[in-house]
Amino acid sequence: MITSPCLNICKMDADNQLCLGCFRTLEEITIWSRVNETQRARILADIAQRRLEHGTRIDPNTHE
Repeated sequence: MITSPCLNICKMDADNQLCLGCFRTLEEITIWSRVNETQRARILADIAQRRLEHGTRIDPNTHE
């Protein structure tokens, strides 16, 4: 089972509408518990792309 990418840094960036911790949109956060594994994998891929675009070095698997 794919676990949530939540890092418990739950603050939305006003400019890009992404969570500063997990880089999900509010919609992705809201639907996470209701979507299947394929959809979760897609969200994680989108998060990875956003992290690259925004230059973050935070690894959601290590919380660093």
